[in-house]
Amino acid sequence: MPGYDAIVVGAGPNGLAAAITLARAGWSVLVREARDTVGGGTRSLPLTLPGFVHDMCSAFHPLGLGSPFMRSVPLDRFGLEWVHPRFPLAHPFDDGTAGVLAQSLDETCERLGVDGPVYKALMKPLAEQWDELSADVLSPLRFPRHPFLFVRFGLAAMWPARVLAERLFRDPKTRAMFLGVAAHSFLPLEQILTASFGLVLGALAHAVGWPMARGGSQKIADALAAYLRSLGGEIATSAPVENMDELPPARAVLFDVTPRQLFRIAGHHFPDGYRRRLAGYRYGPGVFKIDLALDGPIPWAAPECALAGTVHLGSSAEEISRSERDATQGRIAERPFVLVGQQSLFDPTRAPKGQHTVWAYCHVPNGSTTDMAERIERQIERFAPGFRERIIARHTTSAVELESYNPNYVGGDINGGLQDLRQLYTRPMLRAVPYSTPDKRIYLCSSSTPPGGGVHGMCGYWAAQAALRDHG
Repeated sequence: MPGYDAIVVGAGPNGLAAAITLARAGWSVLVREARDTVGGGTRSLPLTLPGFVHDMCSAFHPLGLGSPFMRSVPLDRFGLEWVHPRFPLAHPFDDGTAGVLAQSLDETCERLGVDGPVYKALMKPLAEQWDELSADVLSPLRFPRHPFLFVRFGLAAMWPARVLAERLFRDPKTRAMFLGVAAHSFLPLEQILTASFGLVLGALAHAVGWPMARGGSQKIADALAAYLRSLGGEIATSAPVENMDELPPARAVLFDVTPRQLFRIAGHHFPDGYRRRLAGYRYGPGVFKIDLALDGPIPWAAPECALAGTVHLGSSAEEISRSERDATQGRIAERPFVLVGQQSLFDPTRAPKGQHTVWAYCHVPNGSTTDMAERIERQIERFAPGFRERIIARHTTSAVELESYNPNYVGGDINGGLQDLRQLYTRPMLRAVPYSTPDKRIYLCSSSTPPGGGVHGMCGYWAAQAALRDHG
């Protein structure tokens, strides 16, 4: 087999971003993907009935428009089109009302009433200077390029989300809505730094929105792959790698896998100390996901929910906090915090005319086999009476089944590992260059490196930059 400057193992967004970055620098690159399609967390599949397109994992992509790498690639030339719902987020309550996160900061603040002024003071500088902030937030640990803005962000981001919400917001509904956004951290909301997730995703909603890819998230991966090929890169699908030694010669090999897979595939190239640290890497809560085909839209009690791409279900700060604590402490929540996506309301390519898709999940203990479908459907029905009557097909995926589908989702953890203080910027372990390993040819480029989970490509970009510095 011919040699390459670099081989990338795994064709998720980070693996493709690493390959593109290297190809742009003039390197010859081969990507090896175990499955028959590229995509990783951005695949779309016909999970229920013919004509229904379901996103297997990620569905809404604020970082698809908001990350420095994704903004640098001309994906529109390769078929990617972004669709923006009227509202990025709605959060219904038991009284039939709903909070709204609009892309317009002013509209959001108007709807927040008494909490509008403090929300604007918190979010306006982050949203208006997102380009500058993203250069520091979406990077490995280093001295910030924009220190004053980063310190301003950090003074709020360091707090537990629950504490920040209680200190800043007077209305319990505003607190619940903020905690719902912060719950994307997969952490107990009483932990420090969980506020940072609410701030980043909130700022992104106002800076770029929470868009979806027309036709399914698969279109993101397909566009990245097409761009890579236009640069001369090669992609081999249905080409799993069980042992690094089976690969052709290369100056650098970059792995879009988690530490568990890196240990299995290339562990024999590392000293015992590094192997032990890989084995000790910690994974977070898993996900139980349900995909539904409906014969009509979800009949939300609050009309704002029918205008939102994403809907968060949890009527109080305490209910959301309890659900997230349960997932991290090995318990099953009876009233789980549920994240709902209704892509077909805004992208008619997702379902036959007059019919709709639903994408929904909740957090569960890592490795859980519990079927959460009844609990999830009960939560949706709670805020949308008559919803169950519209279900014509369902597909469920437990945390264990999610790992079987994608080995990077260890125990159903879709973030590539726990993103707490110990593993936020020091993932997979504390090193000057977290993407490098003791073997000078081997790099880790997955979401198990900074800045962590999300479809942003930055883990791959930074890993490729490390390889270019070492071997360029």
